[in-house]
Amino acid sequence: MPSQSAKAASPRSLVFILLVLLTCGFIATSLASYYAALDSIRDNIINTELPLTSDNVYSEIQKDLVRPTLISSMMSRDTFLRDWVLGGEQDLQPMTRYLQEVQSHYGAVTSFFVSERSKTYYQAKGVLKKIDPQAERDVWYYRLRDQEEPYEINVDIDMANGDRMTVFINYKVFDYEHRFIGAAGVGLTVDSVVQLIDQYQRRYDRSVYFVDTTGRIVLTGAGGGPFGARIGDQLSDVEGLQDLHGKLPHPKSGDFFYQEHGRGHFLNVRFIPELDWYLFVDKHETGAVAGIRQSLYLNLLICGVVTLLVLVLVTLVLRCYQARITALATTDSLTELPNRRGFELLANQAIQEARRSQSTLCALLFDLDGFKLLNDSHGHLAGDAVLRGFARHLQQNLRQSDIICRWGGEEFILLLKDTPLDAARQLGEKIRQQTETSAFNFAEQTLHTSTSIGLATLQDGEDLQALIARADRALYRAKQAGRNRMCEETR
Repeated sequence: MPSQSAKAASPRSLVFILLVLLTCGFIATSLASYYAALDSIRDNIINTELPLTSDNVYSEIQKDLVRPTLISSMMSRDTFLRDWVLGGEQDLQPMTRYLQEVQSHYGAVTSFFVSERSKTYYQAKGVLKKIDPQAERDVWYYRLRDQEEPYEINVDIDMANGDRMTVFINYKVFDYEHRFIGAAGVGLTVDSVVQLIDQYQRRYDRSVYFVDTTGRIVLTGAGGGPFGARIGDQLSDVEGLQDLHGKLPHPKSGDFFYQEHGRGHFLNVRFIPELDWYLFVDKHETGAVAGIRQSLYLNLLICGVVTLLVLVLVTLVLRCYQARITALATTDSLTELPNRRGFELLANQAIQEARRSQSTLCALLFDLDGFKLLNDSHGHLAGDAVLRGFARHLQQNLRQSDIICRWGGEEFILLLKDTPLDAARQLGEKIRQQTETSAFNFAEQTLHTSTSIGLATLQDGEDLQALIARADRALYRAKQAGRNRMCEETR
């Protein structure tokens, strides 16, 4: 037998193990949550926030370019424009007035037409210049003329508006026999894009700027680009971005990470083919994860307090419910009699004692007659009341040494230690008569039942299962013989 000190040490060991497990679990959970939060924040920035900002800016740019693209397309098919060119470009005034109307009516910053025949650049104020294939500022026209696509969008300075940065939509113009006769289109200011950049930088606390394929910053918010960089600066001049241009696989996009003064930066880069630019959306991680460490320390403190409370509660619960748990595992909840598990533990001990002392051990197996009909007629609650009443009758006829069990459903079993067969018969008959004459009350109803009984005695070499099997056969005979009687199976 274990000593009292060993028994006392067992709950303490359990509490100590629980303390260690809780402490390790809370620390591991807190650290896992900390790093999971870091990964989640970084993943959210890289895969959601930055791409979403990039998509929104890109959508706004596309929206601003759709309308002028339609205007340029309309100009390229305008019969007046084509007839005027085919007529020899004789009178400048109609063309100037036409370009003025397009510019003022559609709110463009400029409108133009370049003639292939005369190489003249017309705009709303008159003739701007003659284009020259050797001039750098006129390269766009010859590029457009030789390409397969009917139009292009490019960003360039506008000579007619003081070299103001302008988005041009250049459309090819063909005559009625589909011969190239020039290029027409409109331009719009990039101020709206700058305002959009400023809006997103304020709303999402990140930098938004544009870089061309040579690595030159071409458009920023009003406050400049990354770390104060201005239009015209190279990425190689910005700390942390020196090597980024070489990593941009034109014309693909991607996500990048770089360090600046010890601060990490997440960068989403998206190529905009209409402009031949990269859209950069930049966010540093310092602000995003500043509160994570404080949350970690707070979590650890809370976990420590919770651990102490849990240990106190567990100690109390162990003391209060240890006995109850054991009882619940071996007790039938309806009748509060031992269930099969509890009965088998006690019955096997009784069989061993009977073998050692060579005493008689009798088993009485009871079955309530017509119980299913009673359930069907009066309901299961009424049946439960009858089962509880019958269990009380059995308990009233028992000695302290006898073992009783609710075997299952409406069946009960009684094991009588050191009891002669005649005494077992007398007890069984007494219980049968008592059941027959008893009334069980439920919901102002008086219910009656009877019981059939199978009796068996333990034989040499038998185990518990064999004893119960013989009692069950005797019970079956009692049922077959008309119920409300007792039969024996002594062999």
